[in-house]
Amino acid sequence: MLTDYLALLLLIVGGFFFFAGTVGLLRFPDVYTRLHALTKADNLGLGFIMAGLAIQSGSWLVAGKLLVIWLLVMLAGASVAHLIARRALQRDITPWQR
Repeated sequence: MLTDYLALLLLIVGGFFFFAGTVGLLRFPDVYTRLHALTKADNLGLGFIMAGLAIQSGSWLVAGKLLVIWLLVMLAGASVAHLIARRALQRDITPWQR
């Protein structure tokens, strides 16, 4: 019973971080701050959701698979954010241009 409530709390917190990242994407003024909001909030949100799912599953094997998925998504998110930022710099997009 306690693990169900803990898992639910972690899932709600993860959803909040996904929502905050989406708000940052829509509200921040330039590509660099938008990338920062998305990569940080989404990685943290996914971590909380994966932790909640791992607790809910009750299996070490499933928890390990979820951890590997989370690590791969963090690696992919960082790589894509780097590529987008590098392309923005190549096109001379500065933070004060909209």
